[in-house]
Amino acid sequence: MLYILYALTLASFLYVLFTLVMGAKSMGGKKTGDREKSNIWMRRRIVGQVIAIGLLILTVYVKTRA
Repeated sequence: MLYILYALTLASFLYVLFTLVMGAKSMGGKKTGDREKSNIWMRRRIVGQVIAIGLLILTVYVKTRA
């Protein structure tokens, strides 16, 4: 169980990093749609951060209870 939580937590942190890079890449564009894409990537990153923090808290909780 703990290894599954480790893997999910790591995957969520990698997702946050990916969305951060893609959002920064979208911000650099000069097209009119690039700003909208950047906002979409920001929303995805926020959702990913919430999931990552939740999984991190759950992982620490399960590890201390074991």
